[in-house]
Amino acid sequence: MSFKSSLGILYLNKFNRQVLTKLFKEKKLKFTPLFKAKPHVFVCRDNPLAQKSSVKLRDLEDYPYLSYEQGQENSFYFAEEILSTLNRKMHIKVSDRATIFNLMVGLNGYTISSGIISSELNDDKIIAIPLEVDDMMTLGYLMPQQVEPSPITRQYLDLLRANIRGYGFEILEDKEKEK
Repeated sequence: MSFKSSLGILYLNKFNRQVLTKLFKEKKLKFTPLFKAKPHVFVCRDNPLAQKSSVKLRDLEDYPYLSYEQGQENSFYFAEEILSTLNRKMHIKVSDRATIFNLMVGLNGYTISSGIISSELNDDKIIAIPLEVDDMMTLGYLMPQQVEPSPITRQYLDLLRANIRGYGFEILEDKEKEK
């Protein structure tokens, strides 16, 4: 193992859980769940969908779907966006957050994520709308089993947990400690 990273942040859902859990075991990685979230659609505040309190997949059909480029090998299991394997009329792949946000604004595009979006990063131009699907995302972090987190990794995780709590989510690790 090359240990290029000491920590990874990702989600599990009913589509990728079995494959990724098997891979974690093979690679001696430990996934620690942080919180569960219903999928949300990210759109520009000026998008006609922004007026809805929730959206269905069929509401998205006439809008460009935006996703991150993931590479080739089994990439659909590693997609940053939930429901990434659905067929869409229009699909644009990008390599960075700035481009995806610009296309949300310029093309009325959308992407699907956890619902956590920072107004400090996007200047309130992008909003999150609940997506009506029968799926949940368990977001967490991934670390090598045999490596103890460094002080900076522990500090990062503490800040991450505080940020997640600030969005109103309950930290799953806290629930485990209460048992």
